[in-house]
Amino acid sequence: MPEPVAGPWALLGGAVKGVAKKYSQDRAAALPVAGGRAVVLAVADGHGSGAHFRSEMGARWAVEEFTACARAFALEVARVGDDASTWPGLRAEARRLPRQVGHRWHERALWHDANSPAHGSRSPGFGAVSARSGASGRKEPPDLAAYGSTLIGAVLTEDMVFCWQLGDGDIVFVDRDGAPHTPLSTGPDMGDETDSLCEPEPWRKMRAHWQPFTGGVPPCLLISTDGLSKSFADHQGFLDFATGLHDRAAEQGVAAVQAQLPDWLARAARFSGDDTTLVGAIAAPPERSDAP
Repeated sequence: MPEPVAGPWALLGGAVKGVAKKYSQDRAAALPVAGGRAVVLAVADGHGSGAHFRSEMGARWAVEEFTACARAFALEVARVGDDASTWPGLRAEARRLPRQVGHRWHERALWHDANSPAHGSRSPGFGAVSARSGASGRKEPPDLAAYGSTLIGAVLTEDMVFCWQLGDGDIVFVDRDGAPHTPLSTGPDMGDETDSLCEPEPWRKMRAHWQPFTGGVPPCLLISTDGLSKSFADHQGFLDFATGLHDRAAEQGVAAVQAQLPDWLARAARFSGDDTTLVGAIAAPPERSDAP
């Protein structure tokens, strides 16, 4: 469940296990930063097949390492605010963030695999490593496919948004006119192949988007694993779900949407058969004044 937020957004989130799956490979986070002046969102989808039999760990590490790096970045974004002279520096830092996350994820996977080898005992020279030192007797890196995971994350403030994506899944903005936008979409998925954190230098494949806001806080930002979009017959059906969620929140309130979200995701999971996870930030309506 997301943490409460004291800023201009209400956070929501939910996750359901795929049909006939033993446990979910998805992980997610939605948390306020800087007293609610910024929001960090993240989802990760462990690949889950036989070759990726430790991917629930990889997904958990992906969310943990992203939120650790993104929290520090979000504090700076909130501090800078709408001072456009500092934006080039923020964008440069945003370009470095995928490498930071990728290195930290690889360090954790290497440490875990060295101390509990995914494919049996190591030959001499493949000893244990410390989590952060990088010291190792290995002559070549191990195969980290067992931990493979995707990653989507965002940092949102009242002045701008930064998004990053590696692999499948979806980021959707719903603007003030109720129109959905998918800034990092690359079109229909091609089978089950996807980019992964377990690949060498995965940050080189991470897509990124930056957008300043000139007309105020956007009404809705949603991030989901591909189990949600795959449950619809076409991409337009998925976009209609996003706009419908936004409209329902505007009419009934975010608390009502949060209460219904598990049922909506469970229905989606029955169609896709996959784990289904969504987190989002929805602009809180302005407080009403009852004064005459």
